[in-house]
Amino acid sequence: MNVAVVGAGSWGTALAQVLACAGNEVTMWARKPEVASSITLEHRNPRYLCETELSSSVKATTSLGDCLSGADAVLVVVPSNLLRKFALDMAPFVSGELPIALCSKGIEEDTSLLPFEIFEEVLGHPERLAALCGPNHAEEVVRGISSGTVIASTNEETANLFRDLLSTDSFRCYTSSDVVGVELCAAFKNVIAIAVGLSYGIGNGDNTAAMLMTRGMAEMSRLVQACGGEPMTVMGLAGAGDLIATCTSEHSRNRSFGKLIAQGGTLEQFHKETHMVVEGALACKTILPLAAKHGVELPITECVRKIVWGGESPIEAAGKLANRPPTIEFWGM
Repeated sequence: MNVAVVGAGSWGTALAQVLACAGNEVTMWARKPEVASSITLEHRNPRYLCETELSSSVKATTSLGDCLSGADAVLVVVPSNLLRKFALDMAPFVSGELPIALCSKGIEEDTSLLPFEIFEEVLGHPERLAALCGPNHAEEVVRGISSGTVIASTNEETANLFRDLLSTDSFRCYTSSDVVGVELCAAFKNVIAIAVGLSYGIGNGDNTAAMLMTRGMAEMSRLVQACGGEPMTVMGLAGAGDLIATCTSEHSRNRSFGKLIAQGGTLEQFHKETHMVVEGALACKTILPLAAKHGVELPITECVRKIVWGGESPIEAAGKLANRPPTIEFWGM
């Protein structure tokens, strides 16, 4: 099939390579002309994963219309804060039947909408939409190291279509009908990864990281259930799987960012040094209004927000978190 990939960052590049290895023709949209030219002519992304030679079946353009022209399916891989803009920009070029998979992780700041809900609001036809999430570090996926992901859609045919488009010997795809649970997990795990990075940055060890990860999953479960998702989703690839990968790997930008903040760095510094968006930095703000709407308490998420956006000392914030009144392990569920 002819597949459009909107976005030429590390994850978009890795997914384009997976699609090509699965036998598809891929056209990427890139913002910078030099990136599009290099991908098409030299089969290499000069800014992300630049050590990997891409398949000759992958080309790129800076024209969104050209990228989407003739596409049988689309993967949208842009920062979550740009999703609405891209949905609006794509509107003139996509039909109501064109399958679209959303590979971005986050919650819209002003509306508390998930990626799926943003595209449904702008483009309609939710039955053709899917969400792709999982423990998928681009650096490993692009090299063909075995990975698994979950593709969620309210329509089984749509989920199966993207499963078949992306499945290779090294990229195993599972399907789900729980779009809300999958997308909430995808946004939430980045916040917990920042917390783990902060914890290591102030001198804590693996015991603390394990506590934060499991208590983070408890927060995740409470919110997923309150928003109408399935708590079991938190135990799957989009929840526990992605959380483990993001919290423990040196590839993780969110974990690395947390460690940098603990050592006196800034969000601006991280952006400048890596050219990457820290999705968890925005998510720790956008998740809380959604939680408040549903009456769900998220202590770790609130702690991360105060450190990243309120300037609170990581050591002081950690002390407050540790001194919360003791309770039963699975309260609120």
